[in-house]
Amino acid sequence: MIIEYTRHARRRMKWREISESEVKLAISTPDKVESTEKKRHNAYKTIKGKVLKVTYRKFDNQAQIISALWKGK
Repeated sequence: MIIEYTRHARRRMKWREISESEVKLAISTPDKVESTEKKRHNAYKTIKGKVLKVTYRKFDNQAQIISALWKGK
């Protein structure tokens, strides 16, 4: 799967200290996925005792990462 990051996502990842590998892990093997408005999805993945939430859009063989954050902070 090809993964594209929006400018917003890159800024949030840098500020929140979230790596690309953590985002890839969350969308490839999520613990939970929710569909949202505007054809977006929220993937949740527990990593090192923290829950990572990744908001993305999915097209054929591509995912556009919109935002990422640690839940509970």
